[in-house]
Amino acid sequence: YTFLGDGCLMEGISHEACALAGTWGLGKLTAFWDDNGISIDGHVEGWFTDDTPKRFEAYGWQVIANVNGHDPEAIHAAINKAKAETSRPTLICCKTRIGLGAPTKVGTHDVHGAPLGDAEIAAARPHMGWVFPPFEIPQEVYEAWDAKKKGAAAEADWRHKFDRYAKAHPDLAAEFTRRMAGELPADWAAHAQKAIAAVNEKGETVATRKASQIAIKALAPALPEFVGGSADLTGSNLTNWTGCKHVSGRTPGNYISYGVREFGMSHIMNGMALHGGILPFGGTFLMFSEYARNALRMSALMKQRVIYVFTHDSIGLGEDGPTHQPVEQTATLRMIPNMDVWRPCDTVETMVAWTQAVEKRDGPSALCLSRQNLPFVKRDAAQLANIARGGYVLAEADGKAQAVIIATGSEVDLAIKAQAALAQEGVAVRVVSMPNTSAFDRQEAAYKASVLPKGLPRVAVEAGVTGGWYKYVGLEGAVVGLDRFGESAPAGVLFKEFGFTAENVAKAVKSVL
Repeated sequence: YTFLGDGCLMEGISHEACALAGTWGLGKLTAFWDDNGISIDGHVEGWFTDDTPKRFEAYGWQVIANVNGHDPEAIHAAINKAKAETSRPTLICCKTRIGLGAPTKVGTHDVHGAPLGDAEIAAARPHMGWVFPPFEIPQEVYEAWDAKKKGAAAEADWRHKFDRYAKAHPDLAAEFTRRMAGELPADWAAHAQKAIAAVNEKGETVATRKASQIAIKALAPALPEFVGGSADLTGSNLTNWTGCKHVSGRTPGNYISYGVREFGMSHIMNGMALHGGILPFGGTFLMFSEYARNALRMSALMKQRVIYVFTHDSIGLGEDGPTHQPVEQTATLRMIPNMDVWRPCDTVETMVAWTQAVEKRDGPSALCLSRQNLPFVKRDAAQLANIARGGYVLAEADGKAQAVIIATGSEVDLAIKAQAALAQEGVAVRVVSMPNTSAFDRQEAAYKASVLPKGLPRVAVEAGVTGGWYKYVGLEGAVVGLDRFGESAPAGVLFKEFGFTAENVAKAVKSVL
């Protein structure tokens, strides 16, 4: 059941979500439209003249029109009609007068978002026949609204049914209990470590969006709660996997093609996560995260385990140009409290990012992934273990380090090449990969100091805005980044044009020595 006002139906997401609900035939969904013709600015005739019942009929909903929203019996009858329709969602159009009972403000925008005021409250009492003082609830009213006994009986009945089910189907009952509790399978840790070891052993050079698909394919057999999807970009985001089953119209499955609905997709995933028993992930271009920003923020605010797969993460996507090239997106996603943002540099970091996102029970994760191939980097066991800490020493200096290069994603390779070039000039440099700044920030002070020693000059390299990196390099450090929009050209041309070369990174290091 959901409750809608006129303003809700003006929002674009109402079209995204309600059109899909009709296509999917969600017969368990009932929406109440509070049709009072008022929004904050006043009567809505000047800005909202849609024929809402016909709009929802076009979506494939059952529409129950002209219900008196102040008549409980009329609403009850409409609810029963909605329950009887199991193949379509239902819109109940409740005609109401906003502020009913307020003698002078009824039907006006003055009661939309502001208190009635002492005078109007005093006048409303005799107008409504209410003789009780403030905060006093008459016993008969309290008893009529008290559903504790009814609710306790309903829950006890459900528990009894589930106990019978558990005796008949113990394995299924245990799986249901595990998934609804948000717990991972008993063998999850071993499965995750095996997947990480496998990609480390294989050592592939692929785009991290492909590395993400490799991770999904490896982890999905252990996670029946996975429900994946994409906002019309499956072939680009690579969010599908062998064995997934597409949702098609009213045919169920575990992979959803949401259509071009980034905002709707993201909030639908929030809803699935809130329901429980499901671990949703969905993909789009990183640039298009802007369309879904409110939903991402709500994932974090509500502490829901939702995984966002954002591909084409920089100017490295090439000819599509500045409208599609993220510049500020990764940095601003990192600013959302409780959001873990991963920008991995190869298959191994991508697999670790996926396992960490799955294990994060108290918030969402965003994976920012490349379109272009990124080289595999060899690691020892300690380095593999430290990836989950968000930042770690990927390539130690040959000798006593004179500076540190911090890099993420596609720029890690540049850092390693700059390290080699500087070594030939007698400048020893440490390379730190920092795929998740938030995870690194959560580490104990001693670990952070071991990665970024105090007093050692630092340079950060990332194909995006530079501001956030001064937190790590200090005002005396340098950042090789991009504080302007991109251009339309092949990726290699763009990286060179904007200074993302080993030579320029080495130059930045020399500038801070």
